[in-house]
Amino acid sequence: MTQNENAINWFEISVSDIARAKKFYETILEIEMPVDNMMGMDMVFFPYDAGNGKVSGALVKSDMHKPSTDGAKIYLNGNPDLALALGKVEAAGGKIIMPKTNIGPDVGNMAFFTDTEGNVIALHSQE
Repeated sequence: MTQNENAINWFEISVSDIARAKKFYETILEIEMPVDNMMGMDMVFFPYDAGNGKVSGALVKSDMHKPSTDGAKIYLNGNPDLALALGKVEAAGGKIIMPKTNIGPDVGNMAFFTDTEGNVIALHSQE
């Protein structure tokens, strides 16, 4: 890995109910997420453009994927203003655990929520 490469190239958010999780993330992020099954894992994909070097990931249900409030934290892109997605979290079945909070000048804002599966996920935006 070099200084010009992403430290992360893929992420997976563990889910126990793939349809419920798909609906939650499509609702709060206003996106469409395609569904597939790979190697016995049910997967729902975040938007991606293969080969462009941008990080993407999926919601995944399998024996190896267990939702949890512990562990690594993923910051999803909440641009242009994470308040838009955050405002939909509770109506979609999640819970806000840290409201929109300014990180500092030129860094932007962050927030944390619990999704419908019990994972703690973060949002980041410049505004």
